[in-house]
Parts: sequence; structure tokens; C-alpha cells
Amino acid sequence: MKFETALIHAGQDADKTTGSVNIPVYQTSTYKQDGIGKDRGWEYSRTGNPTRKALEDCIAALEGAKYGLAFASGLAAESTACLGLLRKGDHVVSGDDVYGGTYRLFEKVFRKWGLEISYADSKDPNSFKKAMRRNTRMIWAETPTNPLLNITDIAALADIAKKGKAILAVDNTFATPYFQRPIELGADIVVHSSTKYLGGHSDVIGGLMAVADKGVYEEVKFHQNAAGGVPGPWDSWLTLRGMKTLAVRMKAHEANAFAVAAFLTAHPAVAKVYYPGLETHPSHALADRQMDGFGGMVSFELKGGRAAAEAFFRKLKIFVLAESLGGVESLACYPSTMTHAAIPERDRLKRGITAGLVRLSAGIENSDDLIKDLDRALK
Repeated sequence: MKFETALIHAGQDADKTTGSVNIPVYQTSTYKQDGIGKDRGWEYSRTGNPTRKALEDCIAALEGAKYGLAFASGLAAESTACLGLLRKGDHVVSGDDVYGGTYRLFEKVFRKWGLEISYADSKDPNSFKKAMRRNTRMIWAETPTNPLLNITDIAALADIAKKGKAILAVDNTFATPYFQRPIELGADIVVHSSTKYLGGHSDVIGGLMAVADKGVYEEVKFHQNAAGGVPGPWDSWLTLRGMKTLAVRMKAHEANAFAVAAFLTAHPAVAKVYYPGLETHPSHALADRQMDGFGGMVSFELKGGRAAAEAFFRKLKIFVLAESLGGVESLACYPSTMTHAAIPERDRLKRGITAGLVRLSAGIENSDDLIKDLDRALK
């Protein structure tokens, strides 16, 4: 089944009772049992729900995995992946350029529970290799990264993880399985904030996970049920509905991102543009090799720092200053005080998250309108 077809049909056969072509919203907390120990495959909706199961089967098919899991948010998926697989004293090697919420989870939650965390240069597999220890149990990577759009070599990290007997988990939120499938490159776990491109309409919060190995799946599945950070059936249904149009949306997001990146590159008010589709991007060749496209996210450095950024955001009319990304509408974000505020300023600056950095999520509007909006704001 080709990708576009799987978006519509994977895990989503017509309803056996009514013939409905859409998966029903099974708005129930519990299920009738025919006797002691005689359930019909469903017992309690924290443990499993038919609408959620359709979503889980769909993400597994899209990522080329055997198993899928759905969660109440992307961070719930991250938490469950770590807590379900790691123990006190275990070591995690994470890329240094990660979402601020991931950094906060590692530093403010997991570290005090006894996990050890080190950060490696997201662009350099050798940096991950050097950071490995005897007690390393997981490598965590985002690619493309948030917010600097760095590209991490997934196949190289998979080799390092395998040799170190560690699990490789990859956050694939920015690329989506339309542009990148980490399990095909050797990853063990793929995590998404389905709030973003998968849901695609800025109307639902969720997280998804795809898992290659049965043993890993069973451990995470146990923790998913035990901890209970699952989405309700309505959120699951909304995400499935959004995913049906992922292929057509991602093409439009990417086309607009290319147009925006080209415009910004030539603008005198812009010091630097971060977009892996540009041939000037230092990891363009790697992105071209491991991805089927370059995505809809563009970051850029404004000359003039925070004052220039504040003036820029005040003048925007189509791009909306807001958290999140991946919706049909174009969004603009100021990482220093928004998505990455949890990272101390010294560490932010060290990683390249400066006072002039702006992150754009190119929507699916007309590209001419987006460029005119940016041009007006940059003046």
C-alpha cells in the first residue's frame, strides 16, 4: 500500500456494524463483558479504544513499524518512552538542539529521578559516540531539529546505538513520515507530537509513537496503560481525520517554505537562514539522502536582535505570533521566550538560539501573500 493510500485506509476499514466509511468515535469508557474473563477484546478505554486503535495502527503503517501507540500529547509520548524503558542510573545521550519541552523534561523531571543525561552535537554522530557510556540505554535525537533545522544522521546513530546496546529514539515531528521514516534507517522508536503536522489544523493535542520491536512495544504499552497518559476517542478521531490529508498538505507546506527561505536569504535585514532545502545549508546533502523532502519549517536570524524581532512581530498580518507549528495557517515563533524559554540563556546562546532568532511554520496559504507579509514586517 502506497503512502497516500495508507493515510486513508491503514487501520481504517469500514465499520463492521454499520458500514460507515469513517471510523466511529467510540465515546465510551467501558465495555460489556459476556461473563467473567469473557470480554470482546475491549475492557476499559484507558487500556484500549477502537478509535484510538485505528490511529495507532495508522501511524505504525505510515512509519513502517510493527506497532503504534497514541498518547495525550507529544511530551506524554516522550515521558512514556523513557519511563517505560529506563531505570534509575541509566544514561541518555540527547542531541543538543532539541525542543525546549524535551530539555525541561530531561533536566527538571528525569534527572531528579536518577537518570543521567548528556548532550551531543546534533550535527555530529561522532559527538554522540564520544558521549556513550557503559550505562547508556538510549540515544534521543530530533531531525530536523527545533528550532535550528539541523540534520542528524539517523543511520549513523542507529549503528552507534546498536554497538552500545542502546535504544535509538527519534522525534520525527518536523519531517513527518511523509518526508522521513527513521525506522527504515535503523531507529527503534519514532515519536511525534501529533498536535503539529499530523493533526494539521491546530485543533487537537496528541502524541504518537511507532515501535519496531515487540519487546520494546510491550514495555511501553504496559507503561501507557499503567500511567494512563492516553488520548480520548474524540482527539484520536480528529487526528485521524487530519492525517488523511497529510500528503497534500506537506507538499504545500514545503513549497511555501522554499519560497519563504529564498526570499529571506536575499533580504538585507536577515543575517542567516536555516532551511535544509537550501543548498547552502551545511547538512543539505544528508537531508537530501535521508529525507524525501525538506519540510515546512524555516528559521532565520534577524539583524538587530530582540528589538528587530519585536518590530517584525508587530507588523505581521498573516503569520500569527503563536506557539506550536504544522497547522494549515502560517505561524511565527520567538524561541527565546516561547518554545525554548526553559533552557537557560547561557545554554540557549551556546546552541545558537539568539535574541534575533525567529522560527516560521509555513502554512498552506498563497506563497505570494506570505512573502508580502514578511516583506512588510521586515521593513
